[in-house]
Amino acid sequence: MQKPILSLENIYVDFERDGVISHVLDNVSLSVHTGEFISIIGHSGCGKSTLLNVVAGLVPVTMGAALLENKEINGPGPERAVVFQNHSLLPWMTVYENVKLAVNKLYGHSESMKKVHERVMNNLDLVKMTHARDKRPGEISGGMKQRVGIARALSMEPKVLLLDEPFGALDALTRGHLQDTVMELHDRIKATVLMITHDVDEAVLLADRVVMMSNGPKATIGKIVDVTSPRPRVRRELYNDRSFMGCRQEIVSFLEEHDRVVKFEPVPV
Repeated sequence: MQKPILSLENIYVDFERDGVISHVLDNVSLSVHTGEFISIIGHSGCGKSTLLNVVAGLVPVTMGAALLENKEINGPGPERAVVFQNHSLLPWMTVYENVKLAVNKLYGHSESMKKVHERVMNNLDLVKMTHARDKRPGEISGGMKQRVGIARALSMEPKVLLLDEPFGALDALTRGHLQDTVMELHDRIKATVLMITHDVDEAVLLADRVVMMSNGPKATIGKIVDVTSPRPRVRRELYNDRSFMGCRQEIVSFLEEHDRVVKFEPVPV
């Protein structure tokens, strides 16, 4: 069997503030294989972003190990590119310049200007943004900004692409278009992706597996569902797909069950 590209092994994460320790993640283990798309879903405060930040190298583990290609993750690196809900584009730079900034950082010292230019344009083409290459972030829509953010991340040729609720601030129509774009990209370049989302339909639509987190504190993986609906997926056809609807219902049931736990948990007095 193929070895996983990413392994989270018995991860514990604690945060300390003013002498008080918060136990955020408790014994989280997950293996991700090359080309897999993993959605991570759960209620607010369940440690989804913390888990993603561990993989990004932005949060150290208290116990356990996060391994990429069998090497321990000890900090940020270009092999793990992150796209946040906030696009984080530099407003004084054009679309082209924002992507070129990442390309130059990695390849500017070893490749010709022509090759750098090709990398930038190829990645803008992947997200259908070549027409806006000379515009600045203030001149384009929120959805277009996220497309540029994805292009910038992909230009680094990461081994794992990390998406932290990348469509959460967008309207429903724009969100749907970007979901389709991400599906097309995944089918085309077979990227390994971890994505955080609060949207059940989005989680199932995009993923090969959906990881459901239990409520915090001491959050852990409560359940993992395999999404067996064949690719490429057509949104309007999936609601007649028994497998898709079965996955969707399983996730909704899990979230409803854990929502009740939160509501009726006794409060110490």
